[in-house]
Amino acid sequence: MSIIIRFFVAPSHEAAAAVVDGGPDRAFESSACGNFDAEEALLEWDGLFTGRGFDELVAADEPESVAGPDGGEGPVVFAASRALQAALAAADRTRLLEVSRRWVRQRAADGESFDPRIATGILSDLAELVRGADGPDHRLYCWMA
Repeated sequence: MSIIIRFFVAPSHEAAAAVVDGGPDRAFESSACGNFDAEEALLEWDGLFTGRGFDELVAADEPESVAGPDGGEGPVVFAASRALQAALAAADRTRLLEVSRRWVRQRAADGESFDPRIATGILSDLAELVRGADGPDHRLYCWMA
């Protein structure tokens, strides 16, 4: 699996969708990572931070699909839930470490291996991104290609 992932903050779904073809790097500050299913990770992080269950998140259509190919393969953009964004913004270092460790264990139970330092780094980068959002309507997005 080779997946390119960029998390970024944008002022609207329309602005986020506009970068689906080329990625957010030229338009928005982003945090890069790769080789995991970011849509699934957003669900898992949401559950770990907020306590919401998988079924509840799926029923709420989280993470929200913002842009992508119609019926085909190609880059996609998802919006993280507002609850996850708020939890990341409020999380201190201890909370980020706790959630990243729980996520690493959860992934290991499914046969995936993640370096705990990398997992903590990803969540720390996301927390920094959302804390640096310019306005109250700005959202956390994920671009995958």
